[in-house]
Amino acid sequence: MKRLTITGFFLAAFILVAPATAPAEGDVTDTYRQLDLFGTVFERVRANYVEEVTDEELIEAAISGMLSSLDPHSSFLNASSFRDMQVQTSGEFGGLGIEVTMESGYVKVISPIDDTPAARAGLQPGDLITHLDGEPVQGLTLSEAVDRMRGQVNTDILLAILREGEDPFEVTLTRAVITIRSVRSRVEDDIGYLRVTSFTEQTADGLASAMADIREEVGEDLAGYVLDLRNNPGGLLDQAIGVSDAFLDQGEIVSTRSRFEEDSQRWNARDGDLAEGLPVVVLINGGSASASEIVAGALQDHRRAIIMGTTSFGKGSVQTIIPLGGRGAMRLTTARYFTPQGRSIQGTGIEPDIIVPRARVEVLEDGFDRRESDLRGSLSNPGLNGNAEPAADEESGEEAGEAEPAEQDYQLARAFDLLHGLALLTADNRVN
Repeated sequence: MKRLTITGFFLAAFILVAPATAPAEGDVTDTYRQLDLFGTVFERVRANYVEEVTDEELIEAAISGMLSSLDPHSSFLNASSFRDMQVQTSGEFGGLGIEVTMESGYVKVISPIDDTPAARAGLQPGDLITHLDGEPVQGLTLSEAVDRMRGQVNTDILLAILREGEDPFEVTLTRAVITIRSVRSRVEDDIGYLRVTSFTEQTADGLASAMADIREEVGEDLAGYVLDLRNNPGGLLDQAIGVSDAFLDQGEIVSTRSRFEEDSQRWNARDGDLAEGLPVVVLINGGSASASEIVAGALQDHRRAIIMGTTSFGKGSVQTIIPLGGRGAMRLTTARYFTPQGRSIQGTGIEPDIIVPRARVEVLEDGFDRRESDLRGSLSNPGLNGNAEPAADEESGEEAGEAEPAEQDYQLARAFDLLHGLALLTADNRVN
């Protein structure tokens, strides 16, 4: 059985389909010649390398090099790494809590996972890890770098970081058992907030449960939902389909196209919108990748949600995990995925409907603060029995400009504002 890191399951025939025509005799001869070259190099290394290396090390390195040369997401997983990957997709694993890829020989942060050592240390999407405990990562494969970042719980690792616009710096992280609670939720006034941190085996069910709890708590006054996919590095395709389906009644969610046309697949929504037609805002950013982009793309193409934030990561490929008979597994890019309107977001990402960058909200002094009621001889307000009341802030005992600068989630605040506006518009239309 094969597991997809961004998907559920593919048929075994997906990878094992043979070409429609047999290779020409010349092609076969050339292939054997290349394999003979590999064997010659292998034997030379075994016999003459300055230090003794095992056959296992050489073969695993050769396989790893072959796969990693294809694209940034194809790789070899030895038996230990394969077990770790299986644990991770189930929702709990050991490490730093960081999703990474390779770029220009460095380890690039896709996103830190909420409530993990990486997130608490302030790592950000786009950070480049250049050294691990003082050793350069250049020359390592992604699997090798990830293996070095793993280790015993409560042990430290020193990361050297390159961040755009800043001087290089170092940060020490303490390894921990990472337990991913993939769905968190709360109610803000009359809005349901849904935070999905990754797409694990529990995500779709967890989202449905959270939405039911919100509906029970708020009742008919519920104005809408914010689905927060920021810094969500992705996960299993079947869970991305389930989350998309929670907000759709019908239509295509996503399609995949592989090397062979007969292996292309499409997934469609089933009846039943768990949000019951209420407005939805989806928050994304540069750390939203893979399965997150499937959800955002599906809801955007169906005009079921307003996508807000900044452009997503742009990973539009599907990887199949192919077990290798107890000797690990290979992660192989086997397809590209497309949104319902046939868009590939590979390398470009999902563009938000409303661009809202990260920002810090700061309370500013109003400056000239003279009002109508301050004018000599101004008319009284008949609704106040002829007595004009001072504005609320004039009674507060605080002078303008004394408040400390406010730090808050600016993007989330804008999402709440938008949903409140849509709720008011809907209420006005009902009245009319």
